[in-house]
Amino acid sequence: MSAPLENGPELWALRFPWPAKDAHKHVRGRLIVVSGDAWSTGAARLAARAALRIGTGLVTLYSPPEALASNAGHLEAVMLRPFDTDLELEQAAGDVDVAVIGPAAGVSENTLLNVLALARTGAALVLDADAITVFRNDPEELFSVLDRDDVLTPHDGEFERLFPGMLAAAPDRVAAARQAAQRADAVVLLKGPETVIAAPDGRAVVNLNGSPWLATAGSGDVLAGFIGGLVAQGMESFEAACAAAWIHAEAAELHGPGLISEDLPGLAPAVLRRLYDER
Repeated sequence: MSAPLENGPELWALRFPWPAKDAHKHVRGRLIVVSGDAWSTGAARLAARAALRIGTGLVTLYSPPEALASNAGHLEAVMLRPFDTDLELEQAAGDVDVAVIGPAAGVSENTLLNVLALARTGAALVLDADAITVFRNDPEELFSVLDRDDVLTPHDGEFERLFPGMLAAAPDRVAAARQAAQRADAVVLLKGPETVIAAPDGRAVVNLNGSPWLATAGSGDVLAGFIGGLVAQGMESFEAACAAAWIHAEAAELHGPGLISEDLPGLAPAVLRRLYDER
């Protein structure tokens, strides 16, 4: 197996989805994020705002009815729609490019059913946090519905829930992420100070620009939104995960001390401007 590459723009910048001069919102991708209940709505909004800031044309937050008021009071450009059941969510996602689920979604039967419903659509999935943990008792149920366009974004604890013993048994985190991507048949982004991104075909990169300022609640929710937003715009999922991880860390470094996750989407445009000017 080849050694992993160091993540950086030279790996993906030529395929970054900059809009054409005649672009409009309907060709810049359609993405949905699934909200948690009324007391757990902020994480999904972070992901939704991040997807907009990374360039997605249309972002909609799908919310349980009891959480609509909480979400409505905090949304502007992000659209809001209610859903009651997993079947309603499946129908809603039938014509979107990407669905992000997991940030504060709840470790519940509803979240499990919602993931399975989204997997039945044509949308690429970005699964984070609770959407990973909810399959801890039967990871194969999740793996059976994933495909190579989907992205899993676990930290070490969530990784262990889906791939028990793999981190300890592997010679290093890169090998573990590669094994996990092959087993799940999906892209795996293993978060940490040196985040590893692995694809089912064996490709792997290590993100070395990680920032200690990202050690704050909600930063992973923003990363999920960045990944989903780039996939929604047509970027291949592995490269989208690589680009999102790098941009995420660069944005954190721009701010430095005092960073909170709400800052990150607003910092992304400065990083994007630099990438755009360096084309």
